[in-house]
Amino acid sequence: METDWNPEKLELRRMTLADVDAVMQVERRSFSAPWSRQAFVTELVENQFARYLVFDYDGRIIGYAGVWLILDEGHITNIAIDPDFRGKNLGEILMRSLMSLCMSQGARKMTLEVRVSNLVAQTLYKKLGFETVGVRKGYYTDNQEDAYIMWADLPLEENKAVDA
Repeated sequence: METDWNPEKLELRRMTLADVDAVMQVERRSFSAPWSRQAFVTELVENQFARYLVFDYDGRIIGYAGVWLILDEGHITNIAIDPDFRGKNLGEILMRSLMSLCMSQGARKMTLEVRVSNLVAQTLYKKLGFETVGVRKGYYTDNQEDAYIMWADLPLEENKAVDA
């Protein structure tokens, strides 16, 4: 895959219902307790607070991220990059895009939960200004692993983002 990588074929856009099956493939490859297909459909159709982005690489969904925009806060629901495409800074691009989206919608802070064992994700979140403020005991249902609660203050200036 490395020799075929061409960033010009990468498009970041809003997730649609047509993307759900492909998102499910990334979800299943990324998490031991994946969300259901119906959970994504519900997020897209019924949740007025939800915004989801996907990375489309030459017609293949290779990553996605979601956030709930509630008042002046963005609550990240999930973020994943297909294992075949990790190590290309795509997670950071997705996170920065979510942050810009939240700022463009008036958010001043963002929060997320991350497994205490997921050091790669924690390193990225800290790089982007997130700080650990607490622990949710037994948060993950697959193995009762704890989650760190992380928060970040967003810059006051608005940035251009993918259409909300």
